[in-house]
Amino acid sequence: MSTRKGGPIPPWGLAVAAMFSVQLSSALSVELIAEVGAAGTAWLRLSLGAIIFLAIARPPLRSVRRPDILPLLGLGIATGLMTIMFLAAVERIPLGTTVAIEFLGPLTVAAIRSHNRRALAWPVLALLGVVLLTEPWHGRVDFLGIMFAAIAAAGWGAYILLTQLIGDRFTGIGALSLTVPIAAVTAAVVGIPQAVGHLNWGILAGALGVAILMPVLPFVLELKALRRMTSSAFGTLMSLEPAFAVLLGLLVLHQQPTIVQFIGIALVVVAGAASQRGGDRKPPPLAEPTTMGPMPETLSAKGPGKEA
Repeated sequence: MSTRKGGPIPPWGLAVAAMFSVQLSSALSVELIAEVGAAGTAWLRLSLGAIIFLAIARPPLRSVRRPDILPLLGLGIATGLMTIMFLAAVERIPLGTTVAIEFLGPLTVAAIRSHNRRALAWPVLALLGVVLLTEPWHGRVDFLGIMFAAIAAAGWGAYILLTQLIGDRFTGIGALSLTVPIAAVTAAVVGIPQAVGHLNWGILAGALGVAILMPVLPFVLELKALRRMTSSAFGTLMSLEPAFAVLLGLLVLHQQPTIVQFIGIALVVVAGAASQRGGDRKPPPLAEPTTMGPMPETLSAKGPGKEA
């Protein structure tokens, strides 16, 4: 029985499924990282994702104008570097902590773009949550892992700005067929040397699985969800992403958070949800709400997004 004319699954269900897919891909990538390294895993995941997008959509090369070239290259490179840094962080620190730190990027961008000083409270609240997650008073902080996650956060911020710029010109899978291959080439620079000599059919099959889980499946689910719900509602719902990261970290990687860390992740989720208030952006005429990557363009313009 359908809840709405749009389909048998409610839009919030599609968004939740997308978040689950994203974080399941990240959790399952840990095993690949042990075999081919973080950069090697990023290269395989992005390359196989690029192949899938190129197989189902023709890149809109004829629509590319000269002013589009640098933003497209920038977005692809930012996506590749962000993916490498994210996976390098996951290799060293818990998945939930990595996602929470990475969230600081989009939250900061959202606060700055809101032109409201009060909005700066949300990145500060999220930072407090990150401190509770890392528990530095125990003296067991992996500073290198935190640094990788922080670089991914900065990359996510750049990704958001470039996504909105390109999203006003290109929409749908065609946009991904332009940017994901660039991201794959970027990751190949360090990914191929790291992975060479370790590849086999089992690793390739595993890489294909995580590539389908991220970015292919979330893109389809988010696109369908955005067609049936407002961007504010979507953005608020997707702020639960760090909580899903903690859940999958617990179920798949057996990373058991402490009570203090649960409080920390709750603060990050609250900050993410609060940052969506008043953040709607009017799309350009005839533009279809869609994603340029793992998270939707409408959400990326205001707040949280995700690495490919």
